[in-house]
Amino acid sequence: MGKKEAQFNEIVKKVRKEHFGKGPERIKTTFVDNMAICILYGNLTPTEKFIAQMPQGADLVHQARTKMIQRVYEEKVPEGMEELVGAKLLYLFSDINIEEDIAVSVFIFDRKIADT
Repeated sequence: MGKKEAQFNEIVKKVRKEHFGKGPERIKTTFVDNMAICILYGNLTPTEKFIAQMPQGADLVHQARTKMIQRVYEEKVPEGMEELVGAKLLYLFSDINIEEDIAVSVFIFDRKIADT
């Protein structure tokens, strides 16, 4: 993993920890053109895992996780993210598989991410 990917992972992990009380255990980020594609492993808190076992619980956790993280990024781009990639964040698309505890986030920027 390159230095830029590692720094991007730390920003993503910090945001998740601040807003959900737990950051992912592992993140794999790949930069492609104007996108940062992150696969996040080990996201759920013990409370979310418990709720997901209840009827409709998995749907509630899924909706909360996907909607909340998108709202967080809409309200404020995390400090240092745009400077790191040399581009302005336009969109974030995010989803999570509750049963497997794997999430994906696709960050779309206004220009190709710098290779430096």
